[in-house]
Amino acid sequence: MPDQQKIGIFIVAYNAESRIAQTLARIPQAIWAQITEAYVVDDCSTDETVQHAMRLKDVYPKLRVLRSRMNQRYGGNQKIGFQYAIDRGFDILVTLHADGQYAPEILPEILAPVLENRADIVLGSRMIRRQGAGDGSMPLYKYGGNLLLTRILNRLAGMNLHEFHTGYRAYRMRFLESVPFWDNTDDWHFDTEILLQGLARQASIAEIPVPPCYDHSIRRANGLIYAVHCIQTTLRYAMHRNGICYSRNYDLNASGSKYSSKFADPYSSHTLLYRHLEAQGLAGKTVLELGVGDASLTQRLAEQGTVVDCIELNSSDARTAEKYARQVWNEALDFTQLDQVKERYDIVIAADILEHLLYPEEILSKLKACVKKGGLLLVSLPNVANVYVRLNLLLGRFPYHSKGLLDRTHLHFYTRKSAERLVSRTGWEIAGREYSSIPVAMVFPFLRKRGFRFFLHALHGLTMLFRGLFCYQFLLYCRNPNESDLL
Repeated sequence: MPDQQKIGIFIVAYNAESRIAQTLARIPQAIWAQITEAYVVDDCSTDETVQHAMRLKDVYPKLRVLRSRMNQRYGGNQKIGFQYAIDRGFDILVTLHADGQYAPEILPEILAPVLENRADIVLGSRMIRRQGAGDGSMPLYKYGGNLLLTRILNRLAGMNLHEFHTGYRAYRMRFLESVPFWDNTDDWHFDTEILLQGLARQASIAEIPVPPCYDHSIRRANGLIYAVHCIQTTLRYAMHRNGICYSRNYDLNASGSKYSSKFADPYSSHTLLYRHLEAQGLAGKTVLELGVGDASLTQRLAEQGTVVDCIELNSSDARTAEKYARQVWNEALDFTQLDQVKERYDIVIAADILEHLLYPEEILSKLKACVKKGGLLLVSLPNVANVYVRLNLLLGRFPYHSKGLLDRTHLHFYTRKSAERLVSRTGWEIAGREYSSIPVAMVFPFLRKRGFRFFLHALHGLTMLFRGLFCYQFLLYCRNPNESDLL
């Protein structure tokens, strides 16, 4: 039943001390009775917004007040509010601005489409009734600019919305949980990216008319810069959708994994690794896979008749792997977990995992007891000496990202020599090496088409000539020279 759903109201706040009390008072009493919680997330205001909100907790028992220790900007503040809603287990979330520029009186209408299972996203649009430019509630240039920018974004994205730029929204939490909103911008066009992710996810979107309200004293984003950012991000979505340029924000595979399949690139680490295993013969082999990512490798191994066990920290990725694996340990890779592994495997795969571990040498040493004598260990490690990193260092930069060579979760960085030394010093024999190319086919998917594949072959040839410079990941194929029972 709709009244059994947990509803949260996320009140976005910045320097709203003079308005927050009035905004909360305008929320209908029926809504206060219906919701689970309303929570203010203050973005490190320079006024007393938090103090004013705290004084109202006795008036509104369902109110909670949170404050960021540093300014996160609009998008960053949204991320914190969304994650809080996920952690609290809400079913529906409404975003309401503390400055009162979106009418709280309309909350029943905003909630209705989600409660009635008619929409995953509801937008409170000020443009549906086409009023507000002449009655002083919104300046003419704002009104016209909103309409023009919305028309441009509709054309680029293939949508038909009355307004892209409203911050008055309701979300079904299943939708927010399915998109990588932490990868989105921290800036004002965060809301545009969420809408485009909704389009990529094929979420149902409803619009509800809300009265426009505008106060010249309230801080706003620079309109021109905001418009440029919105057009840029929508162009990026359109290019991703048409296979011209890859964007992780809109690669919403069913698992919701941070990682996506690498098999579309003929010279990716997973493609090379899988080819090597195919040449060795996979039918009937036992495999331990450390870190499954999107489980695309797990699936291929299972389809070849292997018995696969996995260790994976991420719960969502672990659930995806369960469809293909004999068993999945949804835990961190540590000594205790490896002690529980009683099987002696034919193959252990440590692809894109060792660089994330605190003590990779100890893990490699412990893994020898999990592999039969003569069994295989396949390792892939990122090349910190790649031309991309070198050029950035030359410019005085070291740009961490959510994935890739400079993944912010990497604890170690390797060159070819240090990667080989890491494996050799733990008693593994290196029986073979391969080198993956820079994954341009992931960024520009059109290169996978027949007429453009020559570029990928040429890049791989360049990689083999200048391995230290152009290699993206090192692949080391190792054998266990010892009896595992003696280790």
